[in-house]
Amino acid sequence: MNKKDIASFRRQLKPENDLLKINEVFNVYIMKESSEIYHQENTPFEMLEREQQELFMNNFKKVLAGQLDRKLFELKFVHEAENSTQLLLHQGVLTEHSETWRNRMVQIVEKMLEVKQYDEDIIVTFTKGEYMKTVKPISEETEESERDKVYSHFFIMCTINTTQDPRKELAFDYVEKEFKYNIEVDPIIDLNAPIGGFLFPTFTDGVSDVNRVLYSTGKSKELDFSFIEDVLNAEEIMTAEEDKIVFEEIVKDVAGEQFTTATLANVYDEIQQVIEETDPDDTPKLDYRDMEAVLSSSGIKDVQPEAVEGAFKKVINDEKFELKANNVVPNYNSKSIKIKTKAADLKVSPSELRYIRQMRLDGKLCLVIELEENTVIEGFEIIEEDLGVRDPEKEPDESTV
Repeated sequence: MNKKDIASFRRQLKPENDLLKINEVFNVYIMKESSEIYHQENTPFEMLEREQQELFMNNFKKVLAGQLDRKLFELKFVHEAENSTQLLLHQGVLTEHSETWRNRMVQIVEKMLEVKQYDEDIIVTFTKGEYMKTVKPISEETEESERDKVYSHFFIMCTINTTQDPRKELAFDYVEKEFKYNIEVDPIIDLNAPIGGFLFPTFTDGVSDVNRVLYSTGKSKELDFSFIEDVLNAEEIMTAEEDKIVFEEIVKDVAGEQFTTATLANVYDEIQQVIEETDPDDTPKLDYRDMEAVLSSSGIKDVQPEAVEGAFKKVINDEKFELKANNVVPNYNSKSIKIKTKAADLKVSPSELRYIRQMRLDGKLCLVIELEENTVIEGFEIIEEDLGVRDPEKEPDESTV
């Protein structure tokens, strides 16, 4: 799934929507002390009160929020895994019997309990429903409505939520005129901050892919690898940060570790061009041939395809590996590049990097920023200063002194 597909699905998560129907909500309560299922409850979604429906819909939206490869990850299932979660989910999606789908979901919860001891009570919520993706008319002249044709997809979504301790308060009784200790005994389920979850299957351009699952982590960049590998039975993944590290190591292996800011800016420009030329519905990627073209076009001399291919194999042990371009180039239109110096830290966008130079002025190493107008700091315009840099052309002739 790309961000467009995820956003399209997420927008439909609202009560009384004819394009997305939730059939059932199945909650499983797990006690931290025993790591056992304490209670399970299945409820038809339409039987819930409107306020409850909105709480669950908001919970489902939360688990699908965030950036791809940082908080959301499309994972591929491992083939022939023992007690395959892919098979359990597929059977759960296809079955028309409520008891069968609940049994399959309980089996997934049992796999969770086998691999992890939770520090607090948690509630695992499963929902089963149908998502309908409309087909746009071929042209504006056609009389066919967008809703005359739809792609229909059955899905299962899971969210993992923690509980909050009951409130303990000191209350004042107006009638008896005395202070009383007031305590709520029921734990509160925190539906606003799920710690994980997933969507099965994934959807791309109206096509379901039962070989993949969209995994969500509670906090960006913090993945639960035991859940990914042992519960979902999915393949290992590369995060955006790992992609960036691999990219940096490949470039260093091919071209060395020292660059001018202009060359580095050219590298980012070339990658940005790859991103812009890729179809918005596709993920822009860089294999070793693309990387060779990027480095050569950036002004780096003597870049050989064999050297780049060898760097891929050396760094990632896979010469056919493809880097996701959006992961390796900083956000082009934001102040996303951090420049750290002893005197000050700066943030610039990749497009502004070419205006910065590292130079020696009067024997001192300096960071020089090319300006088009005077600098303003806290409302005060800064005047030009003489740093005492000697200009040989203006030096007096010693013979005349």
